[in-house]
Amino acid sequence: MPKVFLKTYGCQMNERDSEQVARMFVDRGYAITKTEEEADVVLINTCSVRDQAEQKALGKMGLMGHLRKERPHVVYGFLGCMAQSRGADLLSELPHLDLVAGTQKYHRVVDHVEALLKHRTERHMNDPRYSIVDTDEETSSQNTIRDHLDKPFQVSEFVSIMQGCNMKCSFCIVPYTRGAERSRPIAEVVGEVRHLASRGVREVTLLGQIVNLYGRTEFSRENGKSPFVQLLEAVHEVEGIERIRFTSPHPIGYREDLINAFTYLPKLADHVHFPLQSGSDRILKAMRRPYKYQRFKEICDQMREARPGISITTDIIVGFPGETEEDYQATRRAAEEIAFDNAFIFRYSKRKDTPAAEMDEQLPERVKEERNQDLLAVVNRIATAKNRALVGQEVEVLCEGPSRTNASRLSGRTTANKIVIFEGPADRLTGQILKIRVLETTGFTLYGDAITAN
Repeated sequence: MPKVFLKTYGCQMNERDSEQVARMFVDRGYAITKTEEEADVVLINTCSVRDQAEQKALGKMGLMGHLRKERPHVVYGFLGCMAQSRGADLLSELPHLDLVAGTQKYHRVVDHVEALLKHRTERHMNDPRYSIVDTDEETSSQNTIRDHLDKPFQVSEFVSIMQGCNMKCSFCIVPYTRGAERSRPIAEVVGEVRHLASRGVREVTLLGQIVNLYGRTEFSRENGKSPFVQLLEAVHEVEGIERIRFTSPHPIGYREDLINAFTYLPKLADHVHFPLQSGSDRILKAMRRPYKYQRFKEICDQMREARPGISITTDIIVGFPGETEEDYQATRRAAEEIAFDNAFIFRYSKRKDTPAAEMDEQLPERVKEERNQDLLAVVNRIATAKNRALVGQEVEVLCEGPSRTNASRLSGRTTANKIVIFEGPADRLTGQILKIRVLETTGFTLYGDAITAN
């Protein structure tokens, strides 16, 4: 049985895409391996959002070049965003690379790999270099990410509801690597969720580049509700699903109907990841983010009014071209004022062919790093205080199975997306919603004892 090694860098969308690729290989009789040295196919699903992610992927693939001499039949391939943006140029950078498949070609990967393996076998591996580059657009590619691997203790799954982005923020390469917005029909998404529920999945996370703009170009509003809210209502009706999450929304699509959904859809989790990017209106305008800070804060206030206790996390970029100390201090104040439960802080990174890459006043890395560390300290202080306030409280946790760091303990998340570690039998408690009394916290992880199971 041939073996496939699949490494993923980047976002949850990439993780979901990789799972689809893995499922297709398994259906063709391949086995998934965690060791590249024993693999017949080595694939890396790439990210282009930051330069660091690209360098990690290039470095990983480069280190595997020596395996070609030991196992000349092995197929090496890049998938995803970096493959889409760099295309055939990657072949000259890495001589042992065989396959470059873009973001709309995941469903073609197995066919391409088998063509490469067949060519190698029939030509006895003595033929001149043969490779495949496939980065063209393909109609309805958004409908091809729909299958899941069978995994033990899997009670939470990602569901891709759309691909692409039309916003074109000045710092972001995603619209160029993922293409224009394309949404799946509600019935198809609901069918996938029903299938997951029949396998014991209790929680789904709906994925999209800008998830709350789902269906805006394909489907109509009904009774004042956007297609995304219609989808939330339909998924809410699926028996067996207890929690619904979604990521990541954009302020431009966060209207009254979505805020109101938190008042009548109890399965919606008490957590929203809501990217701010900057607290400075001047920088938001330069980023081509079509909102001001006060509008962002107003939405956060409305969410907290609709769902008291909701957890709000965010993304923030520091060191954007032209960001002054005054601009940075506005972002720092915003983080304190909104009091995010957590935040991913990123140093601005130039991305090829994006408007921000050509802007004047590019900041030195030293300034970016100083602001990154300072803001991280602010966010960590707030998040730690919020978690410490939960000590002694009872929280509802969906048990996801053994902890990744200690298999003798169990792990789960609250509806507000807080990680909780506790003890108990995995075979009996996995998939159960438990009452946990929080006993202590290390700052970001909670530890407690199970009280009751629902």
